[in-house]
Amino acid sequence: MSTIRDLGRKRGRERRGLALAEGVRLVEEALAAGVPIRGAVVGPALEATARGKSLKAALAGAAVPLHELSSDELAQLADTEHPQGIIAIIAPRRWDVAHITLAPRDTVLVLDAVQDPGNVGTMIRTAFALGAGAVIALTGSADLANPKVIRSTMGAIFRLPCAVATTDAFLAWAAEQDLALWVGDLDGEPVTAAGTAPRAARVALVVGNEGAGVSDALREAASRRVAIPLADGAESLSVGAAAAILLYEVLRD
Repeated sequence: MSTIRDLGRKRGRERRGLALAEGVRLVEEALAAGVPIRGAVVGPALEATARGKSLKAALAGAAVPLHELSSDELAQLADTEHPQGIIAIIAPRRWDVAHITLAPRDTVLVLDAVQDPGNVGTMIRTAFALGAGAVIALTGSADLANPKVIRSTMGAIFRLPCAVATTDAFLAWAAEQDLALWVGDLDGEPVTAAGTAPRAARVALVVGNEGAGVSDALREAASRRVAIPLADGAESLSVGAAAAILLYEVLRD
């Protein structure tokens, strides 16, 4: 129990190299993706459904240590309002940009200081669903091992390369990978118009902080600034919605 409490803090996750996966589906996804599971605490709610019973049996079959807790004890550790009876300790892969191998026409989603864990997780889920090659979270973005980030990805983070980098390290890697840098910008050209021109083989699509947008360093390095045409009177979209639309338009070319 003390380990799970420690992993609820960023410092604990960084020190141990571990993270938490809470809920039946997320633990199922971790197991299916081959993510090492160091142990799990389980409560009575897990065996209330056939799916939960099956998961518990699968974990036992994989020799994952299971620790039985009461419903109240598990609720004290859970990060969700309605716990499903399981919290697993996992060892997710920690990617460095140098470890990412891109295909010839891959698109990479880059998060520039996106701070909300739910937004970060949702965008990782979107990037995986739409076929992006990787997600890069730049300095100032939410911790990728944050329980809410992992939960919001719905397991996509276990299957898509997701790395953390400084802006300078990312720009150096992007140059090595021959990535054209496109940034989301309210004053940019419509992304639909950008899609009519021949696109670069590889694109890094950057979306910025929920309030401040993309940093000056990335804006200056960009080869193209793209925007989503909005109806009259509409000021902006949430960063998650904007990322989904921009990514769809770039990837469909």
